[in-house]
Amino acid sequence: MEDEEATAVLKAVGRQIKIWREAAGMRQAEFGAAIGYSEETVSSVERGRRVPRPEFLDKADEVLGAGGKLAAMKEDVEKARYPKKVRDLKRLEDEAVELGAYAALHIHGLLQTPEYAQALYEMRRPSYTEDEIERLVAARMARKTLFERVPRPLVTFVQEEVTLRRPVGGRMTLRRQLEHLLSVSELRHVEVQVMPTDQEDHAGMMGSFRLLKLPDGKTLGHSEGQLHDRVISDHREAQILEMRYGMIRAQALTPRDSRAFIEKVLGDET
Repeated sequence: MEDEEATAVLKAVGRQIKIWREAAGMRQAEFGAAIGYSEETVSSVERGRRVPRPEFLDKADEVLGAGGKLAAMKEDVEKARYPKKVRDLKRLEDEAVELGAYAALHIHGLLQTPEYAQALYEMRRPSYTEDEIERLVAARMARKTLFERVPRPLVTFVQEEVTLRRPVGGRMTLRRQLEHLLSVSELRHVEVQVMPTDQEDHAGMMGSFRLLKLPDGKTLGHSEGQLHDRVISDHREAQILEMRYGMIRAQALTPRDSRAFIEKVLGDET
């Protein structure tokens, strides 16, 4: 686990499951068989080393006769499922009235399909475990509630052309990703633009970043590095990013031309 808060939640949930299991007079193997999980999984959950799925808690509650007490922990467990930096970023995204993002290396996280996101995490070195990949993909997908929030925030993206062509996860995964990109771009509060590779003037050569404008008018920046992410709250630095993003959007294809460009790339994939 990456932070003390999530670790404490999972250990507390694990202790409660163990207490109810022992009170029912069941061994871990017997309990696991009753709810459809292995003894190893039950042991890991009870020690707070593995995040239980919602259906695990529902079945445990039913089998152990906990009267809803274990099932009620799903909300807290769901929050603990995601790494702290993801939870912090999602809080900011949930507050933002505007969000703009420039993505230079891959499709932006908010635009990714689960298959595309999984392929990215599988390429990471040193490697993640299967449980870590599952947790990270789930966290990334959970952030997409931004698109459904009311009132709708204004959300804009600028994608480098190369991100539309790099076959992350294979050709079929890329094709589905491009189809999803077109689908999201149809939302009235979302604009997706493409920065062509042959564009000579380019204000985004320093790398990917995003901007979040909060209800109080304050603008925050967020940049991702090789090992660390950084939230930029300094007013002058945020102003620099705002200026760069405005220039990037002006240099990129218009949203309408970008859709046509993505459709062409998608056609090339058939």
